[in-house]
Amino acid sequence: MKIPLDFYRRSSPVEIARELIGKYLFTHINGVLTGGRIVETEAYAHINDQACHSHLGRYTARTKVMYEPGGVAYTYLIYGRYVLFNIITNEAGKADAVLIRGLEPTEGIPEMLLRRNLTAVQRNLTAGPGLLTQALGITTAHYGTDLTGDLIWMEDLNEEVASDDIIASPRVGIDYAGDDVSLPWRFRLQGSKWVSPAK
Repeated sequence: MKIPLDFYRRSSPVEIARELIGKYLFTHINGVLTGGRIVETEAYAHINDQACHSHLGRYTARTKVMYEPGGVAYTYLIYGRYVLFNIITNEAGKADAVLIRGLEPTEGIPEMLLRRNLTAVQRNLTAGPGLLTQALGITTAHYGTDLTGDLIWMEDLNEEVASDDIIASPRVGIDYAGDDVSLPWRFRLQGSKWVSPAK
């Protein structure tokens, strides 16, 4: 069952990020279905979080989509080569987001391997935010995509994840965020080999 918009439009990106562990992310791009189980996320809040792109109300061409109602894609390029896929959350004007960092591949693996130029299933297929977007065919062209449509969406397959199996720790690569560096807003599925290798 596709996750409805109400799930994304709640007020806590931290709660949403945690609850997305164990849910599934799918794409249907160029006629091919690919996807897998979400095993790692990070939450970003527009208030009291210097790591969030919308911190201090920065409304730019890049962050414009963050101010839309939750349930749309926020994609952007880093290091000139990797696309990151975020889910906008909260109500319109409250620009929160959840970054998808790790995925256990389950659907369309042959196509994922082609997109990643790999010959065998291994950790670097989807264990990282810039890797999983390549595998799933997600690009900057998907900026603003409705996540309840038929292009990119999340599903809840009712696979319960025990709270003890979710590790909360500080987020990655946000040294610029001052005291907010230490917020335990990165969530990982314990024991999964598909979480990103970032420490």
